Amino acid sequence: MSQVLIRNVAVLVVPESGECRVDDAQDIRVDGDRITTITPTDASPAESGEWEVIEGGGLLAVPGLVNSHTHSPMVMMRGAAEDVSIDDWFNRRIWPMEVNLTPERVRVGARLACAEMLLAGVTTFVDHYFHADQIAAAAVESGIRADLAPTFFSSAGPESIDAAIATARDLRTIDSRITAGLGPHATYTVSDDDLRRTADIAQAEGFRIHLHAAETDDQTRSSLEKHGVTPMQVLERTGVLGAGALIAHGCGIRESDLHILQRYADRTTVASCPKVYLKLAMGEVTPIRGLRSAGVRVGVGTDGAAVHNTLDVWESLRMVALTQKQREHDAEWMTLSETLRLATRGGAAAAGLADRIGVLEPGRQADIALVDLSGPHNQPVHDPRAALVYSVRPSDVITVLVDGKIVVRDRQLTTMNLDEILADARALAHTLVDLSQGGAIQHYAP
Repeated sequence: MSQVLIRNVAVLVVPESGECRVDDAQDIRVDGDRITTITPTDASPAESGEWEVIEGGGLLAVPGLVNSHTHSPMVMMRGAAEDVSIDDWFNRRIWPMEVNLTPERVRVGARLACAEMLLAGVTTFVDHYFHADQIAAAAVESGIRADLAPTFFSSAGPESIDAAIATARDLRTIDSRITAGLGPHATYTVSDDDLRRTADIAQAEGFRIHLHAAETDDQTRSSLEKHGVTPMQVLERTGVLGAGALIAHGCGIRESDLHILQRYADRTTVASCPKVYLKLAMGEVTPIRGLRSAGVRVGVGTDGAAVHNTLDVWESLRMVALTQKQREHDAEWMTLSETLRLATRGGAAAAGLADRIGVLEPGRQADIALVDLSGPHNQPVHDPRAALVYSVRPSDVITVLVDGKIVVRDRQLTTMNLDEILADARALAHTLVDLSQGGAIQHYAP
């Protein structure tokens, strides 16, 4: 069991409610995969035994960020679907490209995604994609923590759904850092019968369900016109909310849906990825104020890099703060502390790990990012919380621990060869974005 001492570091404290704060000059002790103590440096006991010491002077320790919703292998499509409507993004670009998916291409993309996230201080990602076993392999290799939901459509047939569910079961046996959920794509691409079956399995076997629902108000309007119910009503009547769900986006959640979600607030989270909503001109952003008033926890995500372009959660949390202030016409809403709480505790809840990660406290898993605020874009630092929300870049992350293991040291990956990862991605990326084969894995018509 490794022992790590991070000495003389500032520590971001994220309480369950109220103001976040920064405690200066602290020593963080990590024994194995857990934080054991956080004490003032001048009152810390002398070390005994073999300790690896990380000098934290001038750095700020933050809970490792959580990417609450993404499709990590889509980094291979970065920049290949620009300046199009949401309909064309799906029907003319992405779903035709995904005809080209293979296990190898997914793994190469997932390795690149894991590298990008770790270097930016993201220690956990919540993924929803195909060939999830390959994503798991990349996550295990990199040392990152991952919650993976193998994606399925009803149009692919029952055998495909069975295979996705079997993959989710297998994922649970791979590594302690890998957790799994069930991944029906969306309420408009998975039938009510298949959602009911998914919910039944989730209830019986202790899975969460990760899916897209009410991504836009247009989707909600279409659901009402075609079926007489909102997507949230679909999730309730099929048992998905009862089983426990992570809802991606939820921009089309109506005020009338909030009382439904409130009934399941103890097992429901929503992931907000605001850059995507702006880029695809989706009209609305996640109604976080209403969700929070209903007791529903919210995390911050990037969605896939095919639309977000990066897996930069710092950018996402910044845009959450900005878009929520604009949505509510209230500059005092979505404060620094609440934004940081979404990216840490909220993300931990979205990953189903609220009792293990998301905060730096004794007994928690040692998922820690050390951030350098000395760059000119952060200086002068009148409030380090403001720097974290509005100024910090991925390149400010110096050192990262996941499960007590150092996976980034002095801005360099310790578990993987970045040059090799980049070379593999460049060699294969053109094969994924090739549209010459025709066809598509699905048609977007919610």
